[in-house]
Amino acid sequence: MRLEVTRRAELAVQAVGLLAPAGTRLKAPELAEALGATPGFVAQVVGPLVKAGWVRSTPGPTGGYSLTDDASGVSVLEVIEAIDGPTTTGRCVAEDRACTLGRTCVLHEAWSRARTTLTDILAGTPATAPHP
Repeated sequence: MRLEVTRRAELAVQAVGLLAPAGTRLKAPELAEALGATPGFVAQVVGPLVKAGWVRSTPGPTGGYSLTDDASGVSVLEVIEAIDGPTTTGRCVAEDRACTLGRTCVLHEAWSRARTTLTDILAGTPATAPHP
């Protein structure tokens, strides 16, 4: 697992929070302005959320982005993984090799506990909660 959250994943979590109030629909330029990004980058950020079924993209002059009913229980961890991929890679954090139970590195236990704590917190944090 990486120790940083990418800019795309950060913006995706913020976008879900901005779209969370019931009835909210934002056009790409409005969402981009609220996120401090360009409309083109917003499309890259929101695309995986549309694919996951959490965001609806409605074309046309009255269209925009809105949350689907499926987004109601989505967690911050799920949004991050939709953007950046799985947080568990099976790779050793200290060496360039697969992490195996028979050959663990000195960081294995500490990293496993820290990773579990972090992912549990992110999994328990609703992405639809308002974000500052």
